[in-house]
Amino acid sequence: MITRVLIVEDDVRIADLHRRFTERVPTCEVVGIAHRLDDARDMALALEPHLILLDLYFPEGPGTDLLREIRSRDLEIDVILITAAREMGPLKEALRGGVFDYLIKPVTAERFHDCLTKFCAYRERLRLGSAIEQHDVDSLLHPAASRAQGGGACLPKGIDALTLGKVRGVFDQTQEAGLSAEDVADLIGISRSTSRRYLEYLISEGTLYADAVYGSVGRPERRYFRC
Repeated sequence: MITRVLIVEDDVRIADLHRRFTERVPTCEVVGIAHRLDDARDMALALEPHLILLDLYFPEGPGTDLLREIRSRDLEIDVILITAAREMGPLKEALRGGVFDYLIKPVTAERFHDCLTKFCAYRERLRLGSAIEQHDVDSLLHPAASRAQGGGACLPKGIDALTLGKVRGVFDQTQEAGLSAEDVADLIGISRSTSRRYLEYLISEGTLYADAVYGSVGRPERRYFRC
């Protein structure tokens, strides 16, 4: 599932850097770059992005003006605020406005990648439409802590720590073409349904993402890739 991203940043060089960072996440697509808030408003309506990477300071006003407008119009657009500001005021306003994350410049490539990966995992969970458990919330809002716990006592019903470790291990080496649930099942000796359950769990955890791969004939195949 592709995440459409709009970058709103008045500095051309930083906007291009964020574009390159975003394009390193396989499930993200940059659909536009706006250097002015007025252009960003028009592009948000016309391009219908899933996510806006929003700078805080513009010559014509604060980026939080656009955030408030998105919320007042009830647009289904999430926002990650990216700013050099280190005061508490903008952070409070951003959190009250419901930003998905808040990044302080200069943003490292690793932090940027983790942030977008977490957002893509969040969208995938919403797409599946299943009821969420506490571990789902923790894996999205606190992914590092969730992975650090890692013990079987923290895992949901039907997920065994040893089997989970084996499924994770299959993806330790680069799998450019991805793997299907059947591939994973054959590699570690479990049923296809069990393989799919563990793979979907790893998506909710933010370790994997899934995509439909179209062959020459037949239905598209759901394949799994490491984030």
